Amino acid sequence: MKHNFTYFILALTIFLASAFQLNFSQNFLTVSGTKIVDQNGQEIHFKGMGLGGWLEPEGYMFHMSSFANSPSQIKKKIQDLIGVDNTNTFYNTFRKNFVTESDIKALSNWGFNLVRLPFHYNILTPPDSPGVYLQSGWAIFDSLISWCTKYNIYVILDMHCAPGGESDQTISDYDPTVPSLWQDTSKQTRTVEIWRTIAERYKDNPTVAGYDLLNETRWDFGSGSNNAPLRNLFIRITNAIRSIDTSHILFIEGNQYATDFSGLTPPWDKKMAYSFHKYWNSNDYNSIQSYLNLRANTNVPLWLGETGENSNTWFTECINLMDQYDIGWSWWTLKKFGTTNAPLNVPITSDYQQLLNYWEGSGSKPSVQFATNALLRMADNLKFENCIFQNDMIDAMMRQPYDNSLLPFADNNIPGIVYLDNYDLGKYSYAYSDFDYENNGGSQTSWNSGGSYRNDGVDIEPCSDLPTNGYDVGWINTGEWLKFTVNVAQTGNYNVDVRYASNQTGGKFIIKLDGNIITPSIDIPVSGGWQNWQTLTLSNIQMQSGKHSMMVQFLSGGFNLNYLLFSSTTDAAADDKKEFTFHLNQNYPNPFNPVTVIKYSIPSRSFVTVKVFNILGKEIASLVNETKNAGEYSIDFDGLRLSSGVYFYRITAGRFSDLKKMILVK
Repeated sequence: MKHNFTYFILALTIFLASAFQLNFSQNFLTVSGTKIVDQNGQEIHFKGMGLGGWLEPEGYMFHMSSFANSPSQIKKKIQDLIGVDNTNTFYNTFRKNFVTESDIKALSNWGFNLVRLPFHYNILTPPDSPGVYLQSGWAIFDSLISWCTKYNIYVILDMHCAPGGESDQTISDYDPTVPSLWQDTSKQTRTVEIWRTIAERYKDNPTVAGYDLLNETRWDFGSGSNNAPLRNLFIRITNAIRSIDTSHILFIEGNQYATDFSGLTPPWDKKMAYSFHKYWNSNDYNSIQSYLNLRANTNVPLWLGETGENSNTWFTECINLMDQYDIGWSWWTLKKFGTTNAPLNVPITSDYQQLLNYWEGSGSKPSVQFATNALLRMADNLKFENCIFQNDMIDAMMRQPYDNSLLPFADNNIPGIVYLDNYDLGKYSYAYSDFDYENNGGSQTSWNSGGSYRNDGVDIEPCSDLPTNGYDVGWINTGEWLKFTVNVAQTGNYNVDVRYASNQTGGKFIIKLDGNIITPSIDIPVSGGWQNWQTLTLSNIQMQSGKHSMMVQFLSGGFNLNYLLFSSTTDAAADDKKEFTFHLNQNYPNPFNPVTVIKYSIPSRSFVTVKVFNILGKEIASLVNETKNAGEYSIDFDGLRLSSGVYFYRITAGRFSDLKKMILVK
């Protein structure tokens, strides 16, 4: 659903902005006062991406949080359903596809120079076999590091799940029925041993920027402890690493989700940095003041090791803040299932949704074969080429902190359809204005109420209308607006079909072109439901040819918009003289196998779509999606890759539409 033109401009912009930073020969990074530098003394400003979910699955990433959150809980749910052997097959495929060389190449192209690798200790060593290490685990680490070397990206290794769990939360795979890391000294010793073994393997590898020793400890060590057990374990790990590796930086996270650094000063090593995490608060000096004080008082670098899970606006603001105070960062996270706020969205299949329904208690138990196939299909969707690239998020992170200009999100050509969710790429208050646009820890805790398509404050939801690009803009409030870069083919008058849905009266909006109002105030009547779509037509709207900025400004809210269809009245007047009528023929042959012919005619120049749907209403083919002159047309439809069954084909041409059924028999 994203567009190659936009992707090209975005990639070019990022490349030019990042060219100097990425043009380096990797060497060991070190610490110089409050800065992380290379061996030439040049400061390295981390622009990182976390690979969360790959080697330490978390329930929310896979829409499992209502019944399984920790890595062990997730694996047990799967294993109970499909058995040990099938589970092992799934996990092998899952890990193989989750991060590949294509992902690392893309991160480099987008402008990142670091990945943070969160891992469960059991990837490297079996829980019940201290001292035994798994070649399969080292192979994963080695492959990632080799790809990162190739694309000039540093790696920070992050122990996300230590033996027993360093946190009382499921993110560390903590099980309250067994002793935690802090309740079992043997688990602390094993954690030290694992880090010593990691250091032994990578001590001579400059692609590894350093070691993030423990992720997000959250533990009550008791009144007056001043985090002493945490400091003591950090020092034990440090001593073990330094006995064989004096090159790599050690990243130290505080207690309470990497926010509490009491007792972790003074620093105990010459090559260490303090890593804090930042979520769901304002992007201002007060939100990071304690960390800036920590840096100033210890003369040790700061690194924002984890942040994200918010809107594009919050992302831009956060990066601006980090730049202002010279702090590198790493985002969370690269991939999630059915998401808008990760760079790569893994599409959820219908059979995987059936598994979720069963686990949530609202569906019947699937067969072992069905469940196994469903999981393997989702594992296949993890491949880079099968993910949906959320270019709006990358634009917000890599371009918008430094550039207030707008870029087209889609080719909005007039005459033609302008979908309301295809507003321009750009900052809040530049490309759009919306009442809720970020989670800053205050009253604004949500942004996109529909949770679909894009990660801005604009509220976008799945749309049942036809035609559609799949989504509409809803929850419209008074005073909000959207901007679009539009390309008007020729000067003249246009009719505008407004496709709307509303369950109430009072909605109003206007359309501006380059700041000038070109329509009267448009009143939105009741349509009978929020997905009951109707058309309202504006006549004789004058527009000049060329590239323009179009604004849709909402004078009062309370309605949904799908699209604006612009039709030239000048062309329509000429075309109306021709003796064509609107008609959609029955396909021939019917039934067919595998090719059939669809014919139609239109009476005037119109924007035409011809799409094919399965019996569930899911679009499976778009045969026509362009403006056409009055006339008769013929299309060949090939169902070679489809299974036998009933299908529907629908045409829309301006105000006209029709739907017919066809049958594929193999």
